[in-house]
Amino acid sequence: MKNLIQKLVETISPSGYEGTVRDLIRAEVEPLADEVRVDALGNLIVRKGKKGPNGVRVMFSAHMDEIGVMATHIDEKGFVRFTTIGGVRPHTCVGGRVHFITGVQGVIGMERPESPDRQPTFDQLFIDVGATSRADCPVKVGDIAGFTRPFLDLGDKIVAKSMDDRIACAVQIEALRALKKTDHEVYFVFSVQEEVGLRGATTAAYGVDPEIGISVDVTGTGDTPKSGFMEVALGNGPAIKVRDGRMLSDPRLVDLMVKTAEKAKLPYQLEILEGGTTDATAIQMARAGVPASCVSIPCRYIHSPSEMVDYRDVQNAVRLIVELLAHPIVLK
Repeated sequence: MKNLIQKLVETISPSGYEGTVRDLIRAEVEPLADEVRVDALGNLIVRKGKKGPNGVRVMFSAHMDEIGVMATHIDEKGFVRFTTIGGVRPHTCVGGRVHFITGVQGVIGMERPESPDRQPTFDQLFIDVGATSRADCPVKVGDIAGFTRPFLDLGDKIVAKSMDDRIACAVQIEALRALKKTDHEVYFVFSVQEEVGLRGATTAAYGVDPEIGISVDVTGTGDTPKSGFMEVALGNGPAIKVRDGRMLSDPRLVDLMVKTAEKAKLPYQLEILEGGTTDATAIQMARAGVPASCVSIPCRYIHSPSEMVDYRDVQNAVRLIVELLAHPIVLK
């Protein structure tokens, strides 16, 4: 599974430009699925199985896009000013490297600060692609770039950019691979433009019209120095979301996932995330409403070029999803 994860995280596909990673995922899932299609917004929608007498239509959603930057101005010396795509933080940018989808690469520099104690702001940052003038700069206004950093395997811990949310894409692919038989009509959606407003999940949920909705995404942890009070840690199992900054999970679905994990003797954690949200928010409010929750992968350093997850949590997230789909889904 690590080879798949490495391929996914090292692919450059920021929000709105997911074509490259979508092609990669499509090649993985087509031999495993009963139906594969791409909707008008670019979501990859993968169906497995048909709804039996005791089955339901279930939608899982992991977003394919990643945070990135867009060139807004090239100055007379060839330095590129930029705006952000998604939740990029300026303090994680300085000295970082970016890879434009055109193939150009560069490093993010910073103007000399007025005070060394101040955090940089985006208007102080620029991208240096080695140009000497506007005329020889290979970057044009509107060009899109993602951050670039090599995949790092530390054994149980793995580190890369865009674990958010390519690690969940890997989980869905492996769950699809492991799902041999189910009474449910299962849709694994690989959504677009989550980082800029849950746009892909909004249209995909309308089209799929699920009876149950579960997003698969990363969540923050409380296991680093002075990280605050959060009962999620790397290595303690996938987290079952109770609430986040924009959604209250359906308590019946939370209870079902907890009982499924306990019956299968899988480790799990309960997640309360006070800020941020996932595709489940969009699914929950689709059409006439959908009972929804989220299977979360604990992740340190989210929205930085070096996001860390525990490989055991990833594997157990796959097992939890497969176990859930192997049995009747009844919300009481």
